[in-house]
Amino acid sequence: MTKAKKLLQLCALASVVLLGACKKDKISKTDTKTANGTRTQLTKDSIFLYAKELYLWNQYLPSYEAFAPRDNFNFSEELYSLNRELFAITQKAINPTTGKSYEYNPDDPDDTKYSFIEDLAAKGVIASVKNAQGVDFNGEGNDTGFYVYLEGKKTDYKVYIRFCSPGSPAALAGLGRADRITKINGKTIGSDYDGEVSFLEDALNASNVTLAGINKKGLAFNVSLTAKKYDSSPIFKDSVLTVGAKKIGYLAFARFTSDKNSAQVLDNVFAKFANAGVSDLVIDLRYNPGGYVSTAEHLINLIAPSGLNGRTMFVETYNETLRSGKASILVNQPLRDQEGNIEYKNGKMLNYKDNVSYRPENNTTIFEKEGNLNGVTKVAFITTDNTASASELVINSLKPHITVKTFGSTSYGKPVGFFPIRIDKYDVYLSSFSTKNSEGDGDYYDGIAPDLETPDDVKHDFGDTNESSLAAALAYLTSGSLKVNRTLSTQQTKSENTLNKAIGNQDFKGMIAVPKGRK
Repeated sequence: MTKAKKLLQLCALASVVLLGACKKDKISKTDTKTANGTRTQLTKDSIFLYAKELYLWNQYLPSYEAFAPRDNFNFSEELYSLNRELFAITQKAINPTTGKSYEYNPDDPDDTKYSFIEDLAAKGVIASVKNAQGVDFNGEGNDTGFYVYLEGKKTDYKVYIRFCSPGSPAALAGLGRADRITKINGKTIGSDYDGEVSFLEDALNASNVTLAGINKKGLAFNVSLTAKKYDSSPIFKDSVLTVGAKKIGYLAFARFTSDKNSAQVLDNVFAKFANAGVSDLVIDLRYNPGGYVSTAEHLINLIAPSGLNGRTMFVETYNETLRSGKASILVNQPLRDQEGNIEYKNGKMLNYKDNVSYRPENNTTIFEKEGNLNGVTKVAFITTDNTASASELVINSLKPHITVKTFGSTSYGKPVGFFPIRIDKYDVYLSSFSTKNSEGDGDYYDGIAPDLETPDDVKHDFGDTNESSLAAALAYLTSGSLKVNRTLSTQQTKSENTLNKAIGNQDFKGMIAVPKGRK
């Protein structure tokens, strides 16, 4: 099995047999009436029965008879039917603060915000994430590797590259953040958004594309890109910035990939910061969609001073069914490591029912200092609505212990995580735990609002001190000022004709963890 086929098998709660697995699920005696039926009916049953035991808000779910998964959600396409079932499950729990479901998705109210289903057979892989293209959480890319942002008016807009994935065809062709695209596949763009948007989306998601434009240095470029597989670093940029008498470490981090892909490169960056005498940090998470909790924990321990050792970093909380050890359905799901290998102890295969504790005291993470950077007392984070999950966990976990300020725009809002459940040919990601910091804070379902709102200045590269969010962060770290230099701002007056948006591929947003409470 190749590494690519093991994507996201950190805790791949997979049945030993990929196909026909839900026929073998041991569901409880009270549910034996669901033991027969078509393959699709069995899959529908299993999704609901797993949700009844694993879903974070399972107490709001009705009985099997009332929900009637077999009678409802009958559409011609099986995956669409299952997704409608999952959507119905996620709408039962209402957030009293908003009056809407916890999984209400403001960008698409007819879709879930967190939970989802992945069709493994359709992708021809063992495990996958929601976005078939882009870079996965093992650091493996399979696309052309560039992401764009549209700025201006619908009748007069510019297309900028907001980032290129390291190691991608786009990056190897010399493209990068702040480069402006004027032509795609020979077609001049920028004067008629409504008439061009379909063309743009098709071209940006295609496996072959030709781009022409002006790079950040004012030089013309014309390149043809073909999607391919590549290994990608999770780091966009790192540097030591000297501002007055201060040495400030800057890190633009792309995603919380596996330990194998992230740990060493993060160690190297923080060793450089320590050797340079860095006193404060800017951690740029503006496009970081999350990933492995273990990598978030590693980054926190690299940042935190050793004086925090032994204190609570964060707590993962599961529903009462899991906490009390009553999720009997999990006996069917084997424990796996980050490489997707099934775990054994004394020759016996481990599973998520008998070999894991979901009690809070067994899922409390404490600080354990890593690296030699030990004098940091202030950290500035840069966020956008693409900052999600494990990224938000880092910010929230540090807030009670050191001075933390955020710059940019409100983050995505995902204080929950999951582990994939294998049901027949699908991986089902049900929100299964929430995280809170040492002070019990963590219900940021609407995102973490910035201490200072600043625009995502795509006209400047990562680490450019003239970039609006970075400039504001540096001003705070050096003077304590929470003010925006308006001459650096790209903020525009919003109107119906204004464009300030990313289009094309969007990254999967998730927080994936193996419960820490091993038996």
